Amino acid sequence: MKNENIIIYIMMLGTFGVLSTEMGVVGILPQIAEYFNVNITQAGLFVSLFALTIAICGIFMPLVFSKFDRKKSFILVLAIFTIFSTIGAFVTDFNIALICRIIPAIFHPIYCGLALTVAAEIVEPEKAQDAVSKVIMGVSAGMIVGVPITTFVATNFGYQYAMIWFSIVTFIALIATIIFFPSLPGKEQTYGDQVSVAKTGIFIISTLGVIFLNAGMYTSYSYISEFLNAITNIFGSELSIVLFIYGIASIAGNWIGAKLLNSNTNKTVLSFPIIFSILLLGVFTFGSMKIPTIILMALWGLLAGIGNDIAQYWMVSAAPQAPEFANGIFLSMGNVGVTIGTTIAGAVVLSMGVQYVMLAAIAVLILDLILLFIRTNRYTTEA
Repeated sequence: MKNENIIIYIMMLGTFGVLSTEMGVVGILPQIAEYFNVNITQAGLFVSLFALTIAICGIFMPLVFSKFDRKKSFILVLAIFTIFSTIGAFVTDFNIALICRIIPAIFHPIYCGLALTVAAEIVEPEKAQDAVSKVIMGVSAGMIVGVPITTFVATNFGYQYAMIWFSIVTFIALIATIIFFPSLPGKEQTYGDQVSVAKTGIFIISTLGVIFLNAGMYTSYSYISEFLNAITNIFGSELSIVLFIYGIASIAGNWIGAKLLNSNTNKTVLSFPIIFSILLLGVFTFGSMKIPTIILMALWGLLAGIGNDIAQYWMVSAAPQAPEFANGIFLSMGNVGVTIGTTIAGAVVLSMGVQYVMLAAIAVLILDLILLFIRTNRYTTEA
């Protein structure tokens, strides 16, 4: 297909917009709490309910929509995101605002899951992995770079403008899709054949590994703005800069992670929870010191990028014969992990204090290390 580069770049923009809408609010939980006059844990529902909805819908929505024209599916999803982000900017009732988050989340897996599949379909087989990696970069950029951008907008202009920022990005992707994206007929999928891989041992243990990998990462990260405010005394534009450094480092981490996985997969996977736990222990110890914390945040971003690569590889490599299902489960179970991590962090913040989320995350990562170890040792030929 001669226009494959345009298609891939549009999907990169679309995934960036969709993931920015999901994860961008992580950096503005204090502003959300203030705007709606709720506590910080209630504000965390903007993250956890969105993630929980994706976790449920990611299991079946990509397969359900795989038989429809890809262009029409993408237009539908981007339109829904644009409309409800715009509505969310003007509502003042917290419950209605949550509804404006949940409805787009239902359609989130359709865009991301099908984008990963389409990227591999429209290029020659030898270029498929490169095409998929570009879409994943859009996902990673939305998850991580979207946070400091949203934080900057909310800090300088207010919560409402952060919601408008989300709608602008998805609207641009929507217009680009309408104008430049060709019609791509869907494919009839046999749901039973694909989901049969879910019964295999490697798929089950890999799913648990991805869940707890994400849970460990987001137990520590979901309240990072509150941590930097309360413990490190970093606020406003300074906070945006720190989160932006984190985001840039994470993009570098995506590149490094791919190289590490290609060179020594199991060593990379098993060392990740250990190295990440050491870093979190450093953040817990030196969190009240500004310069060391900023340095640790940059290293944290690097590890976050590597962690995203590991999670995606771990899930898809467990079911290479069922890519649509594996991509959907990757998104779904990743968000189960986000939900678990955010919930754990919220409970720790209320009962012990925000600094202790780092220790809670280490406990989750130790459990994940056990799950990763089981796969690398029991399924050495598949891993």
